[in-house]
Amino acid sequence: MPDPTSPNTDEELNTAKQAKLENVGALSRDQLTPEAAAAPEGHDVPGHDHAGHDHPAGKRVVDLAGKAADEHAGHDHASGDDHDHGPVGANPYLWPGVSLALLLGGIALDYYKVGFFTGYVRLAWYGVAFLLVGWKVIRSAVLSIPSGNIFNEFLLMSIATLGAFAIGEYPEGVAVMLFYTVGELFQDAAVNRAKRSIRALLEIQATEVTVLRDGQSLVLDPKAVQLGDVIEVRPGEKVALDGTLAKGPASFNTAALTGESAPQTKQTGEVVLAGMINQESLVQVLVTATYQDTKLAKILAMVQDAVGRKAKTQQFITKFAKVYTPIVVLLAVLLVLVPFFVVDDYVFRTWLYRALVFLVISCPCALVISIPLGYFGGIGAASKAGILFKGSNFLDVMRELDTVVMDKTGTLTQGVFAVQQVQPAAGMDAAQMLRLVGALEVKSTHPIAKAVVLHVGAAAAGVPVENVEEISGHGLRGRVEGRDVLAGNTKLLTKFNVAYPAEVDQVFDSIVVAAIDGKYAGYLTVADAPKADALQTVRELRADGITKIVMLSGDKDSITQRVAKELGIDEAHGGLLPEDKARYVQEYKDAGRKLAFVGDGVNDAPVVALADVGIAMGGLGSDATIETADVVIQTDHPSKIATARRIARATHSVVWQNIWLAFIVKGIVLVLGAGGLATMWEAVFADVGVALLAILNAVRIQRMDYATPGTGGPAPAGPTVSPAQATQS
Repeated sequence: MPDPTSPNTDEELNTAKQAKLENVGALSRDQLTPEAAAAPEGHDVPGHDHAGHDHPAGKRVVDLAGKAADEHAGHDHASGDDHDHGPVGANPYLWPGVSLALLLGGIALDYYKVGFFTGYVRLAWYGVAFLLVGWKVIRSAVLSIPSGNIFNEFLLMSIATLGAFAIGEYPEGVAVMLFYTVGELFQDAAVNRAKRSIRALLEIQATEVTVLRDGQSLVLDPKAVQLGDVIEVRPGEKVALDGTLAKGPASFNTAALTGESAPQTKQTGEVVLAGMINQESLVQVLVTATYQDTKLAKILAMVQDAVGRKAKTQQFITKFAKVYTPIVVLLAVLLVLVPFFVVDDYVFRTWLYRALVFLVISCPCALVISIPLGYFGGIGAASKAGILFKGSNFLDVMRELDTVVMDKTGTLTQGVFAVQQVQPAAGMDAAQMLRLVGALEVKSTHPIAKAVVLHVGAAAAGVPVENVEEISGHGLRGRVEGRDVLAGNTKLLTKFNVAYPAEVDQVFDSIVVAAIDGKYAGYLTVADAPKADALQTVRELRADGITKIVMLSGDKDSITQRVAKELGIDEAHGGLLPEDKARYVQEYKDAGRKLAFVGDGVNDAPVVALADVGIAMGGLGSDATIETADVVIQTDHPSKIATARRIARATHSVVWQNIWLAFIVKGIVLVLGAGGLATMWEAVFADVGVALLAILNAVRIQRMDYATPGTGGPAPAGPTVSPAQATQS
């Protein structure tokens, strides 16, 4: 990941976020393989904007992340400016490393006053160290002139460092340029990592499909399948195309689309979507949508579209340089020319020296370093709290939020089924019902059955079970301890003419209904329990100034509303597909709300990218969502959202303290330099001194206490709901 100390932190992370998802939905698998996604690009330069020029055909290795990677919001360059960091496969740190060695060696030779290290030898030594890292920046400054974008960071860096060389301060010039180049290298690393993350999205799509045509089974590319074809899906395989189930029932894992852990049972004629995983027997699906029109393809396209609509945060120093650079250059020129008309004993070399000192003092390093160092402290403090910010700009936006939208499963709930309630029929012993049902459910691999077995525990061990029959879409039938036992949904009891109370049909949660010897015996509810700190999360966010808290879920609306009421959430919507979630988020944004979306599944990736701040739950979350997100909660505690806001506010305060410190000190030294009262020592203090003060100030961020209010510490380590507790709930 990018280094938070890089002077280009904001641009790096926005660039990385853009790069990893641009053009996902627009390219076919032929064009976009994982190998292509991971292929290195020719160039990635912070602040680099290609909007005004085109590259020759064949210049780019692959147009996957490159397009967005080149859309840096700082400045434009002339045609042909490609900033190659060297041949593909070359170590990008080689030349900066050599430059650093030469710089340190030169400083040592200066310190010990070695006899030969003077004059042209000294100039050549530092000149080589400078050119190893600075020629690309100078080249960029020159090539940006034809596009009209003259006063940019490249020009300021070039003038400042060449000015240092002009007055003999070679080490200063090399050090400034080396610092800037290292920042570029960190950005390259961020973009390359982001491009590789696209594979997490691609792995959801099936690469081949079995098609039944003219009595034959053909293995084809999904893109070659036509509407009306019938495809076969074996147990454990992903459905490649949207369609309807030709013969049911069948059970599917729908997590890729809905994010919900509960499998769905489909009957003949019901819709089956690409990305679902067949869990049981061989099934046939009648294709109703081509490859590019599947729901899964639309998810990938939405990721692309959402990233494209996310506002780009320009680096503060880039905005500032557009005003600061021309003013400083103009003042330096006037400092040489004006005294000629007003000073009696005008000496050109004296005033040229003052102007060059003025330019060296005006070098933006102290300003460049004061901003990311403050954010480095914030990012570091967040990391200690189990929160990963992917850029300083997201710290800023996190502080400005007024709305938090959250997924349910895996975000506010544990994402794991557990028995919530045991309700035996009148006259039925609960322990006996649990033992018989648990023993029968041992024979099933269904997630709900596993939850029942886990809840019953050792009580079902060794209980004799025989003649087990799994009735797809209904449940299990068998003999347990010589008694006929049914365990499944209400359709199972109806199938065997077992009457049950009407209130059972009103239960919202997933339910296991039992019958023993042809009589209704009771039921168990199985649900995804809220996380231990879910209620705390809602309370803290509301106390922290969040005016609207929303839950969007792919789970049944009845379950979603129950969880929302339990947690005190303002608004909740269930039964949603990814495009529905994106529609709600867009509506909130259109209403002027600044919002964060918190999710964990692949289906959440488009909405995470669309939100002002996308937050992923790192422990349980999918790789694609984590890579798409701006913030990752590594410990899976939603209460960390409020912690992140406290860190963001503290960081904002320290960053602006550093900015004003840099402005004031630099302004004073600039005035002294113009008057001939400041030498290179003062120039060094204006840069290095302010940088050190900024570091000391930024360190405070990591020492502040961000403990959850009222608890004296962070949120508990994780959900701890025992079967006994679940039964009582």
